[in-house]
Amino acid sequence: MKRQDFQYGLRDGVPIALGYFSVSFSFGIMALKGGLSVLQAAITSLTNMTSAGQFAGLQIIIAGGTLLEMAATQLIINLRYALMSLSLSQKLSGNVTLWQRFIIAFANTDEIFAVAMSHNRELTFSYMVGLQILPIIGWTSGTACGAVAGSMLPVAINSALSVALYGMFLAVVIPAAKKTRPVLLMALLAAAISCILYYVPLFQGISAGMSIIICTVAASVVGAIVFPVKEEGGAK
Repeated sequence: MKRQDFQYGLRDGVPIALGYFSVSFSFGIMALKGGLSVLQAAITSLTNMTSAGQFAGLQIIIAGGTLLEMAATQLIINLRYALMSLSLSQKLSGNVTLWQRFIIAFANTDEIFAVAMSHNRELTFSYMVGLQILPIIGWTSGTACGAVAGSMLPVAINSALSVALYGMFLAVVIPAAKKTRPVLLMALLAAAISCILYYVPLFQGISAGMSIIICTVAASVVGAIVFPVKEEGGAK
């Protein structure tokens, strides 16, 4: 392992790790309220490394959803990582072995992918390990700290901190919605479908996990049809 590349990776991973700590802190609080222990919450973050997938999965656990609902939800939410990994593999050095690629793929999150793809040179295994190790620690330790804090803080403060989850979702959606009109419309469509499934008596039998799947797939399909991504040159 090249020490210099590893150190460069560590440097680039510091901002990601700090951001992950704050977000996963909220997940730790929610996980504890959902019935998970501190250890279970930390292991969940250590072995998953997917914010949207974990929050959605936690809601399914709380609602008593089935394993099929959990699997389908995770497949839909995390499918983008397959495309990101394909793109990232084109920038990896030829010396990176198959097993090393598996290790890199484990923590190929949105932010890590963005930082790695911004480099103008080939990516070595040493650099990618350095880039990923601190975010993994930040995500896992943030979850553990959030769960511990949730077990020690008064109920009133604990409930107030739980609002951070919804604040995180707003922080993700609003900037993109302000910048791109299709994102705003599809977010509103997903919210409308969710309200229909929740309040209309005809759909009362649909579980929370299945509702997430329906909203995600429906909004994605409509968005792909109504707002197709234009290729370079203006062709669709």
